[in-house]
Amino acid sequence: MINLVWLKTFCCLVDIGHFTKTADKLFMTQSGVSQHIKKLEQYLDTLLLLREGKSFSLTDAGMKLYQQGQELLKTSEEMAASIKQDEPLIGTVKITTPGSVGLKLYPQLLDIQQQNPTLVIDYRFAPNSSIEQDLIDRKVDIGLLTEQTKSPALMSTPIAVEPLVLITSRNISVVNWKVLSELGFISHPDAEHHTQQLLSENYSEFEHINQFRHSGFSNQISLILEPVSRGLGFTVLPSHAVNAFHKQDDITIHYLKHTVNETLYLCQNRHSFENSRTKYIKSVIIDLIG
Repeated sequence: MINLVWLKTFCCLVDIGHFTKTADKLFMTQSGVSQHIKKLEQYLDTLLLLREGKSFSLTDAGMKLYQQGQELLKTSEEMAASIKQDEPLIGTVKITTPGSVGLKLYPQLLDIQQQNPTLVIDYRFAPNSSIEQDLIDRKVDIGLLTEQTKSPALMSTPIAVEPLVLITSRNISVVNWKVLSELGFISHPDAEHHTQQLLSENYSEFEHINQFRHSGFSNQISLILEPVSRGLGFTVLPSHAVNAFHKQDDITIHYLKHTVNETLYLCQNRHSFENSRTKYIKSVIIDLIG
């Protein structure tokens, strides 16, 4: 492979047309410039310059090397600049969060991408277990969890709390144990966890989610409240998911006597390199939900 230092000296010499001036520009000695040219000729086993006193002319091989060498040097410089590039608004940031907070975050992060098209937001919605594993496997840059991670590979910081609320259709103004038992339950992937947290603090009768008649299920965070709004049952969700529902007039949000908050943890793999764009998006997330 051609030595790029020798090649740079050769192309600079051709551009300037003078050994001494080339040496001055490259902070070398004139003999050093001559040595680089000689090493190139030895490597390529061909004559590159025809020396004529203090001047020189290029051989056919020298002209080919100059033309192709300029492209090679340009490509090499662009590659080096690209590798070293670490701008906060250039590149892809991979984020995974639970659905509820995602409904709040994703549209606002897209606003930032619209203003900065060189920044790409790769956003996934997933349950805690999947988010944690993706962080461990370094498939994502940033993850939000609603439970404190136990993995030594991850570092997490609590950044916000999100209230859990009970939701019914608009026709239900007051909820008690009898009303909930008659309504039935609309389930979702985190239903058991959320319901256990909220109802165990507010109803002495509550033991387990299976005490309620199962009347529906959805794993799409934006659609969980659709059957609830139609009077098919009640459910328990974090407030961000409820506030994002498009039919607010069709539901009733019930704030129970004992408030239960879910902590949101911002997590990253402790062994991953944190670039400028990840730092920037992390600060944006904290500002938006912190």
